[in-house]
Amino acid sequence: MTESLNGKVAVITGVGSGFGKATAELFAELDQVNLVLIDRNKENLEATAEVCKAAGSKVVALAADVTDPETFERALEESLANFGRVDFLINYAGGALKVAPIEEMDDEVNRRIIDLNLTSTIMSCRTFTPQFKQQGFGKIINVSSACDRRSWPGWSVYSAAKAGVNAFTKCLYTELRPHGIAVTLLVPGGSNTGFQAAADGADTFEWDEALAVRPEHFADMVYQTCALTRGGCVSEVLVYGLAQDVSGF
Repeated sequence: MTESLNGKVAVITGVGSGFGKATAELFAELDQVNLVLIDRNKENLEATAEVCKAAGSKVVALAADVTDPETFERALEESLANFGRVDFLINYAGGALKVAPIEEMDDEVNRRIIDLNLTSTIMSCRTFTPQFKQQGFGKIINVSSACDRRSWPGWSVYSAAKAGVNAFTKCLYTELRPHGIAVTLLVPGGSNTGFQAAADGADTFEWDEALAVRPEHFADMVYQTCALTRGGCVSEVLVYGLAQDVSGF
């Protein structure tokens, strides 16, 4: 069974584009969910926030870096100050930053990739878990990548970071379930969101639309996961375009 998200509070990272943007806008369009939105690109963040406000949502927009622990402390404070609770924590923020043979990946870039994808996810969950435990409810959705299921040259560090997100989320599911907190790992396949173009050295190409995961479809999956009535939880979902062959995943 599912329920309306009207009146609920969602904290969403990485809302400036792609899946995160689509999710924030869908939450606003369908149920006027109260939103705390995080993205380091202030212009893109504000554009998403304006769409959500126009749809009827109350919005707090934080232009901040998810690799900074204070970002999540501030997001929690803003959630409680403005809405008095938090129902959903949805972690989208991430990126490959650089794609290259391992000998060309310097230590600083490697640390940034791991911090952006893995450490930030751990920090956000660590920050919000005490509030969820105090409330006796809450849902965490960590959005990862299918990169750890296939091996692509040049993507080793990013793939390792996402594999860490996958393992962390699965462990967190078993850890927090007894406290009434649902934890879900959502893994998208290929998409045309501009993700690859943002990574230095990555080959860019357009997925055939029949193969690509569209942002609006992925956003709907997130919505449906959040709308499950309390006591229901999806532990892991892989989302692919209908025509994509995933037999090897």
